[in-house]
Amino acid sequence: MLNRQFRLLSRPVGLVVRGDFEYCTTPVGRPAAGQLLVQVHYLSLDPGMRGWMNAGQSYMPPVAIGEVMRAFGIGTVMESVSEGFAAGDVVVGLTGVQDYAVADATAFTRVNPKLAPLPRFLGALGLSGMTAYFGLLDIGQPRPQDCLVVSAAAGAVGALVGQIGRIYGCRVIGIAGGERKCRYLQEELGFDMAIDYRDGDLGRSLHAACPTGVDIFFDNVGGEILDQVLNRLAPKARVIICGAVSQYNCAKTAKGPANYLSLVTNRARMEGFLVFDYAARYGEASTALAGWLNSGALKAREHVISGLERFPDAFGRLFTGDHLGKLVLEVRPPG
Repeated sequence: MLNRQFRLLSRPVGLVVRGDFEYCTTPVGRPAAGQLLVQVHYLSLDPGMRGWMNAGQSYMPPVAIGEVMRAFGIGTVMESVSEGFAAGDVVVGLTGVQDYAVADATAFTRVNPKLAPLPRFLGALGLSGMTAYFGLLDIGQPRPQDCLVVSAAAGAVGALVGQIGRIYGCRVIGIAGGERKCRYLQEELGFDMAIDYRDGDLGRSLHAACPTGVDIFFDNVGGEILDQVLNRLAPKARVIICGAVSQYNCAKTAKGPANYLSLVTNRARMEGFLVFDYAARYGEASTALAGWLNSGALKAREHVISGLERFPDAFGRLFTGDHLGKLVLEVRPPG
């Protein structure tokens, strides 16, 4: 069997382009003791992958030049040399951008494909759901009637954050780009209001939407949007820093918040987090998320693009905003 792969060829400067990768074909490896051979069906496309391409210290080592591009995926075990798994098991883990992955069994978690479509285990029932759940509930600590503002609200994490906020009784304001996304937030997901950051004065829109201030801000964007929300904080506000998609492709140093003194005057708190720190509690989140999905209280949406060869262009959609919900790449084996 042959294995198509995308390997990192150079450190991107600014937006990622196809030339930053090498598209190659190699023989499929065989698993050693304690390893699995997994055929990959779907790959999760996440903004955090952009940071993995950079050199320098981070929460994970950078992808090495010449190494298969790191990515989470879901697939079927073809061969197991581990007592905990058998051929035919469906697993989620770090597969890389390729048709077949050989890796330690400890890198994978078994899932039940009868419970949901496979892409959902990379979104609402995967790390996107975990990120929304722990970020909002543990750090944001929502209370009924809190004003919750979410940036990148039509994305994989933001859409779930807003809905969980509604479940907990918050008044939810989503910030997104474009009329289509704003309609999606209000008409399909039940957000109380949606603000199009491309349309006019964001500061004025926030003032109108949050007359008594923002109690919780779940930020996925950073930059100017973070600064504008910092100007509208309510006393004892909680600002959750999940990501900063507007800054990931900056060729120079990322722009930090200019209005941080609002944290002082409002006795507010701003805290970043990594979902991997909650690994011991993933079961708690999975149970809650599955229950809300089954009851209809939570809706999930995946934007699936087919073809491994389309990886660089599909990945770019994370930064152009040309998708709704969780962005997933379907891997089609050759032939």
